[in-house]
Amino acid sequence: MNYYFRASQSLPYIGLLAFVLILIGSILFIPSMLTERSIIRVGILHSLTGAMAISEKPVVNATLLAIKELNNNGGILGKQIKPVIIDGQSDNRVFAKEVERLITEKKVDAIFGCWTSSCRKIIKPIVEKYQHIFFYPVQYEGLEQSKNIIYTGATPNQQIIPAIRWAMDNLGQRFFLVSSDYIFPRAANQIIHDIVINSTAEVIGEEYIPLHPHNPEQQTIKIQKMVQKILSSNPDVIVNTINGDSNVIFFEQLAAAGIYADKIPVISFSLGENELQYLDKNLMQGHYSAWNYFQSIKSEQNKKFVAAYQQEFGHNSVVSDPMESAYYGVLIWAEAVFAAQSSKPSQVLEDIMGHGYKAPEGMVIIEPKNRHTWKTARIARINKNGQFSIVWDSVYPIKPKPYPSSRTQEEWQHYLESLYQQWDGNWEAPQ
Repeated sequence: MNYYFRASQSLPYIGLLAFVLILIGSILFIPSMLTERSIIRVGILHSLTGAMAISEKPVVNATLLAIKELNNNGGILGKQIKPVIIDGQSDNRVFAKEVERLITEKKVDAIFGCWTSSCRKIIKPIVEKYQHIFFYPVQYEGLEQSKNIIYTGATPNQQIIPAIRWAMDNLGQRFFLVSSDYIFPRAANQIIHDIVINSTAEVIGEEYIPLHPHNPEQQTIKIQKMVQKILSSNPDVIVNTINGDSNVIFFEQLAAAGIYADKIPVISFSLGENELQYLDKNLMQGHYSAWNYFQSIKSEQNKKFVAAYQQEFGHNSVVSDPMESAYYGVLIWAEAVFAAQSSKPSQVLEDIMGHGYKAPEGMVIIEPKNRHTWKTARIARINKNGQFSIVWDSVYPIKPKPYPSSRTQEEWQHYLESLYQQWDGNWEAPQ
């Protein structure tokens, strides 16, 4: 009885103590709560390690540059943008796990990332499941569209098709195809076969190497054998859809076999300014690449972009097509957020349709029908300074067509499904 009385008497003091503790907790919690409300989180998911890091690290830098510029100008809707950077480790399984974590745990409002099509293919159903928004900055094989992906890289009619037709007119008629063994090169080569079958040109060789080799020495041996086949067939043009650091080995082995641009020129679809930094300029001079952007474009917008990037990341830094596409992808997203007055993915996806932007490469527009981008096609020759001299462009932006008209959409889908089944439910060939 006495114990009960003492406890009852102490209740006001306990209540006062609880009130003080709640007050202190509130004081500590409110600033962090306000901070959370004053930021917009975005995910950046690229390979910082592994075979694709050579290409993807600079794309992260370009994405961060756009975010920094936005933040320096007051952010969006009065909020600062906070990037959450994740390493995909050049592993599709890691990309799949991390994109879901960015959505469910990190609560990001947009995701920017990926390079390879095999990576994008595995991410696509996840962002669709959560009705999220994903920006993909790299040229690709097409044969796809998603209401949750904004494609700022080129479709086949903006890169592969015009480049092959230009090569037939300017470089020769006999093509040898060299490729990494995954969905993009396989589909790109099918598109090339469809082009040449109705022309006087022909494909005289087609070879594949692993995208993510487990053994670098074996990769070198495979590339050496591929180069020997090129020598024996003596094509007019080599069409290159190799991705990642295997490009370095490939061009070194070409030169070791005496194959330079004056003998057999190479036209590449995934080799840009960044990859050139890892190669001897003397080996590369005279070869070609097809993109929509080159650092050498002479425009005021590009001059500012290159200067800003070099100020941030070093005066010897270079910029490339996927970097530029990633950069303006962030800026287009920001304008759509402002237009929607919300960063919620569902609202941004609606407001971004038909949105245009004067990018370093020229005018770009998000096509409402398929969420791809109107882009200008360009072909350039590697010069003695390790840069690209543009030799052809389409003058005006080309409307994106993800599905080449050489086959029906159903036929293209059947082709993709057959590869997927052949590769045991993967988007790259098993080693």
